[in-house]
Amino acid sequence: MSLRDTVWQALGTVLDPELDEPITALDFVASCTVSGDGVASVHLRLPTFFCAPNFSFLMVADAYDAVAAVEGVTRAEVVLDDHHASPEINGGVAAHAGFVQTFAGEADAELEELRRYFLEKAVLAGQDRVARPLADAGVGPDELAGITLGAAPASPDLDRLRRRRAALGLPAGDDAALLIHGDGNPVTAAQVPLHLRRARLTRLGMESNGDLCRSFLKTRYADTAGIG
Repeated sequence: MSLRDTVWQALGTVLDPELDEPITALDFVASCTVSGDGVASVHLRLPTFFCAPNFSFLMVADAYDAVAAVEGVTRAEVVLDDHHASPEINGGVAAHAGFVQTFAGEADAELEELRRYFLEKAVLAGQDRVARPLADAGVGPDELAGITLGAAPASPDLDRLRRRRAALGLPAGDDAALLIHGDGNPVTAAQVPLHLRRARLTRLGMESNGDLCRSFLKTRYADTAGIG
């Protein structure tokens, strides 16, 4: 595997925090090159000129960290193109300044709470992705409340749910309940119907936003193709 391929894989671990999807899958990576001396240069793009600066900063900073950590990369250069706050974001990330210092006088907190909020939404949506096929197959609330992660059918969605729960410090082992509240406590049988309705609405909202972002990006960059 080439160093460029390894860098691309690293970018695949970077998520749009609101959509819980990799920036590579969303086609947010406009270019990715690695020079012979190990300098990795990545350009990112977003669906609109006015995408929220906090989301944008998170993705650029996470992409920088992911690329810089790749063995063999001697320097990471990650920039956001065509965004109203590109100069501030690019300068702040390059200087390791953090969000508050980058937007001094406008931002009053770093972005970990925002990251956690969207991870919590991803965990809720992920429960619907894993439990919905079971419910559609006739598994009732009593059984769903008793299913553990280890007993749930293996799938990429289950693997993703485990990762998101682990990132939040929530139970993610085989003996952990599949359906849990935000505090990690299991959902009771009586609570299953309402919990799954909330989980489904959360998932549908995230997926709808993802479809909109793809549509906006495709329209904005109609003359360019993905670089995967």
